[in-house]
Parts: sequence; structure tokens; C-alpha cells
Amino acid sequence: MAEPANGIRERVFLVVVDESPEMPNALRYACRRAKRTGGRVAMLYVMPPPEGQQWGSVVDLMRQEARQEAEAVVARHAETASSLTGQPPSIYIREGKSRDELLKLIAEDRSISVLVLGASSKGEGPGPLVTAFTGKTGSQLRIPLTIVPGALTDAEIDAIS
Repeated sequence: MAEPANGIRERVFLVVVDESPEMPNALRYACRRAKRTGGRVAMLYVMPPPEGQQWGSVVDLMRQEARQEAEAVVARHAETASSLTGQPPSIYIREGKSRDELLKLIAEDRSISVLVLGASSKGEGPGPLVTAFTGKTGSQLRIPLTIVPGALTDAEIDAIS
């Protein structure tokens, strides 16, 4: 990644994209911060691995269908990111466990500078990634973690970002 003339690297805000109700808040926050600081947004979608012991062709078909679904979800949210920031986001689609793939990506891509996660506003807890990274797994992060409450309105997110 090239550094600007002032020697400061561009900040990259990474959002884990999924179908959770709190994810759009995390994406909005990341986009607003990226726009305000001259940074960019990156999006990670993690597909779960196929379950069971199917034959190779069945597993391949399951992966292909999961990939198509992932691309559709990411495209929808990438459109939002582009409209909020004025530039297309970096997109990563991986297969595996969300926490593991997220840690691998952060280790591989040194340009990622902030992880933005949405916290569930429901009573069953903040969500698996927020729980993991605010617990023991948090020590494995090399970047700051921003947690955006799921109950915030767009206006509240805009006011704090």
C-alpha cells in the first residue's frame, strides 16, 4: 500500500458482513469514519464450511451455492458502502469459522487498521464475535476494536462518527 505524501497511511475499517440486524450499524459507522478520515472500508464475509460427509460433487455444489449467496449479500452492502464513502470497499469472501478467518485476514493484510463490529441489541448477548474479541481472543488482535451498539439510529451513528 502506498503512503500519501504526508507519510500517514490510509486507515482501513474492516466490517464483518452477515445478515445480523446489527451489522448495518457497524457498516454505517465504518463508512462514516472512513469518509471523515480519508480512509477506506473493507468487508469480510465468512461462509461456513459444508457440513457432513457428502460426496465431492455435492460438496462442490454446496460451496458454489454458498459462494453465490455470499456474493449477493456482499454486493448489496458494498453498494451501501460505496454510496456512503464515495469509493468501492475492499471485499474478502472466505470459508471457515468467522473468528479464525477474521484473525487470519487481519494478520495477512497489514493495511487493516480498525475492526468494527456491531453488538446485538437483543437480550441474548452482544454476539459471538463481540464476545470472543472482548474476552480471551481479544489479545490476538493487533488493531483497535470498535463496537457499535445495535440499537443506535442512523442519526445517532452519524452524530458520533
